[in-house]
Amino acid sequence: MDTTEALRERAETLLRALAGDNATLREDQWTAIEALVAHHRRALVVQRTGWGKSAVYFLATALLREEGAGPTVIVSPLLALMRNQISAAARAGIQAATINSANAQEWDQVQAAVVAGEIDVLLVSPERLNNPDFRDTVLPKLTASAGLLVVDEAHCISDWGHDFRPDYRRLRTLLGDLPDGVPVLATTATANDRVATDVADQLGIGNGGDTLVLRGPLDRESLRLAVAELPTDQARLAWLAEHLAELPGSGIIYTLTVAAAHDVAALLGERGYPVAAYTGKTDPADRQAAEDDLLANRVKALVATSALGMGFDKPDLGFVVHLGAPSSPIAYYQQVGRAGRGVERAEVVLLPGREDRAIWAYFGSLAFPDELRVSQVLESLAYADRPLSTAALEPTVELSRSRLEMVLKVLDVDGAVRRVRGGWESTGQPWEYDRERYARVSSARTAEQDAMLGYIATTGCRMEYLRHQLDDPEAVPCGRCDNCTGQHWDTSVSEEVAGATRERLDRPGVAVAPRKQWPSGMSGLDVPLSGRIAAGDQAEAGQVLGRLTDVGWGSRLRELLGPGAADVEVPENVFQACVKVLAGWQWAERPVAVVEVPSVTRPRLTHSLAAKLSEVGRLEFLGSLESAGPPPRQANSAQRLADLWRRLSLPEDVAARVAATAGPILLVDDVIDTGWTMTLATRLLRRAGAKAVLPFALASTA
Repeated sequence: MDTTEALRERAETLLRALAGDNATLREDQWTAIEALVAHHRRALVVQRTGWGKSAVYFLATALLREEGAGPTVIVSPLLALMRNQISAAARAGIQAATINSANAQEWDQVQAAVVAGEIDVLLVSPERLNNPDFRDTVLPKLTASAGLLVVDEAHCISDWGHDFRPDYRRLRTLLGDLPDGVPVLATTATANDRVATDVADQLGIGNGGDTLVLRGPLDRESLRLAVAELPTDQARLAWLAEHLAELPGSGIIYTLTVAAAHDVAALLGERGYPVAAYTGKTDPADRQAAEDDLLANRVKALVATSALGMGFDKPDLGFVVHLGAPSSPIAYYQQVGRAGRGVERAEVVLLPGREDRAIWAYFGSLAFPDELRVSQVLESLAYADRPLSTAALEPTVELSRSRLEMVLKVLDVDGAVRRVRGGWESTGQPWEYDRERYARVSSARTAEQDAMLGYIATTGCRMEYLRHQLDDPEAVPCGRCDNCTGQHWDTSVSEEVAGATRERLDRPGVAVAPRKQWPSGMSGLDVPLSGRIAAGDQAEAGQVLGRLTDVGWGSRLRELLGPGAADVEVPENVFQACVKVLAGWQWAERPVAVVEVPSVTRPRLTHSLAAKLSEVGRLEFLGSLESAGPPPRQANSAQRLADLWRRLSLPEDVAARVAATAGPILLVDDVIDTGWTMTLATRLLRRAGAKAVLPFALASTA
């Protein structure tokens, strides 16, 4: 038996330990393993979800370790993915460990185990690559001893990928520091030609033309794709409430927003379905519990945002439903690929919504900032005499915290700034704003949105459409989707379910927690506020009629409060809903008076709401605060609060009436956005003698 035959036979034996006695290697799996193990090449594998990409790097790891190579380093984007991979590795006798933000206390122990040869696979998140301690202490040792580097979900490295992450671009540096002859494997299921080329270029795995690129057909034979278009949000949710029981096994219901995930989970729970919400804001322990419940079929579905995506592996997942369309066919393909890996048939249903485009536009507005805002970041760091934390830097720039963090990561990867202990510092290296690049990315995003609308509207094969979007040269009609078979979902809903859904969505009222902490760095903006907000300056828990992102009241509130809406008196149906909210408010003490927050954009609406609540509730109307100048900037908390500090005041006559009031005051506004207007207005009222302040508004943005 020659060396190649012996290597393949050993790989087949290891595969059976990993995946079962009947498992056999696919030809492309073997081709990739042979290239990595026998020839120490670099490879890019683009294969459908569930094809077995993880088997390639686990088997390659085992074979390389048997030859005396160092441990495999896998860069992987999600902790959920890491947990699944560690479990899979153990079945093949591969010892795996992880270094991530959740186990910093174990880093020394893990490092020692790596040095001792006890760890075969080390999984790290891309964010770890620029943690100062990890980058300067751990990473050099890993690159010096690694036997294989794996870049999982490699589309994340590309500007054109549906899930671009700046941290992934640091892999270029890691690759440059690898000793000669260390094989590299990049894997993804969701890369069209443009993304694959960009990944190969950015990782440098195309140098010299020696890269092995393996692209397979992207059909998923178990998936039954379908689109069901319903006229309203209420109709979509009623349809889901009625048909969820018909969907096989357990599955995932995707929503576009965090608020929608919680609302839909609550509605389905009231209909008797065992479901749970899962978002990026869910506590990590609760997320783990929810994943475990879905894996064990203890829930019918997780109602999730895209936070439940790459890396979640449940072979018998029976369905994926989307309430609202993702903004690109590639992202959609990635999410529906969670279903049907280990079953013969899985249902995939898209329920598009009228608000989808508005949600896409909102997330699109959070793209890379303009040149002026980026220049502010560079200048602030250049003139600082010490490293600045993100919180300390925030007041000096017109960017929200999340967008500032993104800018810093990009500038770091490009070499203009550096993350160090204590924050960020300028490197002094020149940096140019790549205006053309960002314009190209923006244009590509628009084209992807148009393509997603095309998927919804197509009368042809839906799987073929998705495969064409991924540049699959073997795309052909699937013969299984609703268009191929002519079998479309019935969109009718019984009156009982429709009525119950309507009643649930019409239920008004959402609690709003008060701010407890002033933003950092306010002294740099000449505002004497810092630390915890004093108990005597705090508001009580507030209420809004609904969130602008709600699946119930959201659409009606957007029509009333959207950018193009006319300033009108509060509509009677909206006002009566507000009365219901106040009637059900579990306050410690009923308010006795009303104060209005002045509105620059909707003064008539806000005043009519405050005045009518005063009249109907028999509450004394004390007047309005005053606001000077234009509306405050929306850049970030610190700058918004600084603007409000200069603009917002309490007139003397209103202050005198507040001081003479014996009970709580209802503070009325149109929209609660960041919460700083209500927070500062409350401080003014409390310092004027208000016993307590109860914030109330028509809507909140989150």
